[in-house]
Amino acid sequence: MIKFLHTADIHLDSPLKGLEVHEEAPLEELRGATRRAFDKLIELALEKEVSFILIAGDLYDGDWKDYNTGLFFASRMGRLDQAGIKVFIVSGNHDAASQITKTMPLPDNVVLFSSKQPQSVKLDEIDFAIHGQSYSSRAVTDNLAEKYPPCDPNYFNIGLLHTSLTGREGHENYVPCSPDDLISKGYDYWALGHIHKREVVCKDPMIIFPGNLQGRHIKETGAKSATLVTVDNGRISAVEECELDVLRWSLCHLDLTGCECKETLYEMVRSALEKERSLAGNKTLALRLLLEGSCPVHAELHVQSLQISEEIRGIAASLESIWLEKIKFRTSHNLNREELTGGNNPLSELLAAVDKLDSDASVLTTLTHNLANLKAKLPAELIDETFSPESRPHKSGELQSEVKELLIAKLIQLGGAT
Repeated sequence: MIKFLHTADIHLDSPLKGLEVHEEAPLEELRGATRRAFDKLIELALEKEVSFILIAGDLYDGDWKDYNTGLFFASRMGRLDQAGIKVFIVSGNHDAASQITKTMPLPDNVVLFSSKQPQSVKLDEIDFAIHGQSYSSRAVTDNLAEKYPPCDPNYFNIGLLHTSLTGREGHENYVPCSPDDLISKGYDYWALGHIHKREVVCKDPMIIFPGNLQGRHIKETGAKSATLVTVDNGRISAVEECELDVLRWSLCHLDLTGCECKETLYEMVRSALEKERSLAGNKTLALRLLLEGSCPVHAELHVQSLQISEEIRGIAASLESIWLEKIKFRTSHNLNREELTGGNNPLSELLAAVDKLDSDASVLTTLTHNLANLKAKLPAELIDETFSPESRPHKSGELQSEVKELLIAKLIQLGGAT
């Protein structure tokens, strides 16, 4: 029985961007998360007594600020070497962008596949053959899999490749190829990288994206893992997803439909946060809270958003291991839109004026300076990528909707809708 681990997209010591604006953010814990997750991978390899580890690209995250990242990696490889565990790596687009990586000597138990052409490494003692090719530059758009050698029938064949396959949302289309391209090689297992969400592309043969080891921002939510594969008599007998992340990112949608007061809101928030904490186990939770739904408390939420945000943060602070990365208000009033806009009242006139923004993008652009001044005065939780119509013109519709809801909320509170 032979076991091996398949991982990818570790992005060791990946820099954090934009978190400085969050005074309460656990910065040190966030900065060290990729290292701690990698340490858990090493511990798992030792515990399971695997024969080797496959790293399918993006071990690093571009140029290092110093050699400490490389020294950390070398020390962990030394632990594996003492246990007789080999490591096979293909570089990905982020690795290829690093100049230091290209000159850093590798430990004896580590094999980095050539970027010039596909390379095969045979482990005769266990009858395994590993085929792979590294990136020669950051953007590789050729189908590298086409030139991979056919399988050797005397070995268990593994293909190691950093690819987007036929394309995946949110990822550059590097090394485009199809599952059929991979299947045609006759390999027993394809260890892929580049896509940060785990995906079993095919089961016969097994073609897997393991996802990254550790989520690094709100777009990388949920459990992160490596894949443990067991081979008996030349055939795969088990494939296990092993969670290794030490900090969990979560996007919590809280439906406030029917919520009539702040007291009920806070009860619902606490219950939702406790549930998310339970799902994350004992890991620190970095959570974005989205308040949604049509509800009577809508006007109060928007008019008192600063106070309510701080009170919600207080609830999170009272629960251990939860950091609220952002709170977003996306509720709506539960009044009839036609009644609001059809009458002869201040609210209908204001909404008509806001409607004109949608048909004249230049009007939004002229507001940029004033919006920028306002943005500078707002707390982090009220600022997001949709705020500036100049930088994100295609988001003007969302901004328009937010303006409408704020106007409605304010006028409802002041009695302007009657």
